[in-house]
Amino acid sequence: MKENRYFQMIYLLLERGGMTAPELAKHFEVSARTIYRDIDVLSAAGIPVYATQGKGGGIAIQDNFVLNKSILSEQEQKQILLALQGIKVVDDENTKALLSKLSGVFQRQNVDWLEIDFSGWKNGNAEKDKFHMLQSAILKSRRISFYYHSGKGETTSRLVEPLKLVHKDMSWYLYGYCCTRADFRFFKLTRIRSLEITGESHTRPIPEQVFTETDEMKIEMVRATLLFDKSVSFRVYDEFDENNIAEGPDGKLLVEALLPDDEQLFSYVLSFGDKVSVVEPENVRAEILSRAKNIQKKYIT
Repeated sequence: MKENRYFQMIYLLLERGGMTAPELAKHFEVSARTIYRDIDVLSAAGIPVYATQGKGGGIAIQDNFVLNKSILSEQEQKQILLALQGIKVVDDENTKALLSKLSGVFQRQNVDWLEIDFSGWKNGNAEKDKFHMLQSAILKSRRISFYYHSGKGETTSRLVEPLKLVHKDMSWYLYGYCCTRADFRFFKLTRIRSLEITGESHTRPIPEQVFTETDEMKIEMVRATLLFDKSVSFRVYDEFDENNIAEGPDGKLLVEALLPDDEQLFSYVLSFGDKVSVVEPENVRAEILSRAKNIQKKYIT
């Protein structure tokens, strides 16, 4: 407790430029005598804290003091800056200035260890803007409205109370309470269109975890076995757990995985063209064959 009070006291004095002993005593709910003892401890630790008597006097820290050696170890300084850099990825506007200030205080440069671009190669800043709009709506507890394109090919208008942004299976999702469906839902960010933040507030609490009871996000899954040509191995290793990939002597890759049991499954398999074959289940094989025949018909004149 004492160490925590010392640390807070230093930051209070740095922030406010100085405080009286009674003010500090009231803030920490201790006696003025305890505050003066704390000053002696800080001075002994090398912190240039001093007290002046008379009108306008009080307790202050020397103006040119740099908080870089006395309170935080080198490793602690690095951890603070690295953590802030991580926050900066999703809250650049509010964190950039603080990161810059602390980098100067700790006299450290080159803390940009992480960089994420939320946009894809094709859609510019659209996804990044959408991410920040959702972040703002969550922090302000505002309802949002948008059009959503589901995996079943349906487009619906939704009114949602946004609660969390989550990342799963290489994609960003919004988790919230869908007022339209009167239930909690996940929405893939790339399928959200015409997003608007309404003037309506909500008081729904943010859950600590959303993957505990609903790990597969209420999507029906099917276990499939796929055989990939070695020419698409780069995609296979990008998109599947390597523990589920078996490489044959001919370089082909056999993959067992859980995939969404809806239109996404067929679109995904067909995206590999003739570089993949479905080993099982049989009903998926039959549907892929049927669709391949329909594709062939479109090119036969």
